[in-house]
Amino acid sequence: MEWLNYHHLLYFWTVAREGSLARAGSELHLSPSALSGQIRVLENSLGEKLFVKSGRRLMLSETGRMVYRYADEIFRLGKELQDTLKDRPIGRPLRVTVGVADVIPKLIARELLEPALRLSGSVQLVCREDKPDKLLAELALHELDVILMDAPASSHVKVKAFNHLLGECDIFFLAKKKFISSYQSKFPSSLNGAPMLLPSENTALRRSLDHWFEENDIRPQIMGEFDDNALLNVFGQMGIGLFPTPSIIVEEVKRQFRVEVVGRLPEVRQRFYAVTVERRLMNPAAAAICHEAQKYLSRGAET
Repeated sequence: MEWLNYHHLLYFWTVAREGSLARAGSELHLSPSALSGQIRVLENSLGEKLFVKSGRRLMLSETGRMVYRYADEIFRLGKELQDTLKDRPIGRPLRVTVGVADVIPKLIARELLEPALRLSGSVQLVCREDKPDKLLAELALHELDVILMDAPASSHVKVKAFNHLLGECDIFFLAKKKFISSYQSKFPSSLNGAPMLLPSENTALRRSLDHWFEENDIRPQIMGEFDDNALLNVFGQMGIGLFPTPSIIVEEVKRQFRVEVVGRLPEVRQRFYAVTVERRLMNPAAAAICHEAQKYLSRGAET
């Protein structure tokens, strides 16, 4: 059986945390050359490079970042063990790490995540926002408990994942008041040629909208496409064009960005999914997020 040398892991962790061999050596009372040699031994035992040089600086490699996260947890637990044996209060919170696809509107992400913080006892919420494929890669490494996405994980992704539909809601188009008289009365046919701000083509909502436009022979004038929904809303507030908003947050977007409803598209639905590597959610905080999300999104379905 192969055993991990925790002394070597401690040296690596300290260098990564301090950012240099000199500072880590000062803390550990070892010379930089001795530290460097011990880290090479660890790299050889793991069969991976943990650091790469960037000028005079040492930077963590991709494998190094993963090993550092594990080491950080190992040494945190070790300190907690010492505290427990010495009867020190630890108050360790329940930790839940959630990946949020960057296409999820921030207002909806807030509503979906907030229930975890209402659980009895202390909860530490760690939220990571990124592209879905990057989040799925982290999920495969068990670095995330759950991912919130606007579409199920594709069967082409090399990750054994379970998709849990949280709910769906329809879409409203909003705009500054100056657009209302021109586009509200004959909505949705008035969308033909209308100046419009849309989510980028890699989103499920954009694909649904494009399909609806095609079916109804609507050709909007696309003024901008955005990965970030919050930025899309800001440009809508500037009066650049009409923009789509999930029904569940229409009232808040109207108030926050001082816009009005042009019309509703009940045929276009936006769906939200929780993606996990387990069929059942084992983390209580992640389970609370999904349970409350289903109730929250059911209100949007009834709007």
